[in-house]
Amino acid sequence: MNELSQKHQLIVITHLPQIASRGGQHYQVFKEVLGKRTFTRVKVLAKEERVVEIARMLSGDKPTATALQNAKELMKS
Repeated sequence: MNELSQKHQLIVITHLPQIASRGGQHYQVFKEVLGKRTFTRVKVLAKEERVVEIARMLSGDKPTATALQNAKELMKS
């Protein structure tokens, strides 16, 4: 994917933290219910938000300190 991304724009949808950590930009897609309607939202994540989101992928809704450290390490490589 890295080689392909040098000449093409890639949009990758994944639940794998190892893949998500390699992206140059990270978007979070989520649902929001307002009244009787459900909306799909997309949010561009800042660097620290990316760390937390990747840590959530590693360990669940409440990321542990270890998961946060692992997420930072994944983003470095």
